[in-house]
Amino acid sequence: MRVFDAHRIAGPVPGEPAADPAGLLADLDHLGIDACAVTTSAELLGDPAGAPARDAARTWSARARFLPVPVIVPAVAGAGWPADVDELLATPPAMVRICPRRHRFDPHGPVASAWWAALAGHGVPVALDVTECGLDTAAALARAWPELGLLLLTPGYRELRRLAELLDTAPGVRVETGTLVAAGAVEWLARRFGAHRLVFGSGAPRWDDAGARFLLDHLELPESDVALIAAGSAAALIGQRWPW
Repeated sequence: MRVFDAHRIAGPVPGEPAADPAGLLADLDHLGIDACAVTTSAELLGDPAGAPARDAARTWSARARFLPVPVIVPAVAGAGWPADVDELLATPPAMVRICPRRHRFDPHGPVASAWWAALAGHGVPVALDVTECGLDTAAALARAWPELGLLLLTPGYRELRRLAELLDTAPGVRVETGTLVAAGAVEWLARRFGAHRLVFGSGAPRWDDAGARFLLDHLELPESDVALIAAGSAAALIGQRWPW
């Protein structure tokens, strides 16, 4: 069974030792993870348009087994990153990540709305961290843009009821499994809404990758469902830009 980690942070993270590409590859090998989606900490925690973020993105994206997921900031020209959505889509990424609270933009404003329409039209999904922006923001985006693929990162087991309601009403939503650590939580979501709505991701190093991997290995689900969660659901979400 192939395993794809759809949520990795590359580079220095507060409270964690900095990892270089070789170190991350060693971690992947140790945990039996074939490839991962990577967002650099310089983009995520700093200015995505700044020189450090651009240099970090180039360093990590040049390595095999790492699928780059850039951070975007939809805003008027000169205030965001990239300058406009056409620049982003000139070479469409496999997925993008947004941090509306950290980077202080309105995900429901006219500029962002134009970006979501363009990304949906090109089949580029959007990842957002529920711990950063809140499930309300994710739910509002899902309702406003049902054709936009959304991957909800680190939702946490305490949000199971609201996650279930969102999965029930928003077909474009996928949910990362790494923080769904309540007994039987992943199995219940898979049986109720389909394993194709669940995506393996660890959020490492901010979250525990060994625990997320252990959970995947011990799911009480049919092998076909586990394979979907391990990589198949992410492959369907990403589409033709899948790394394998």
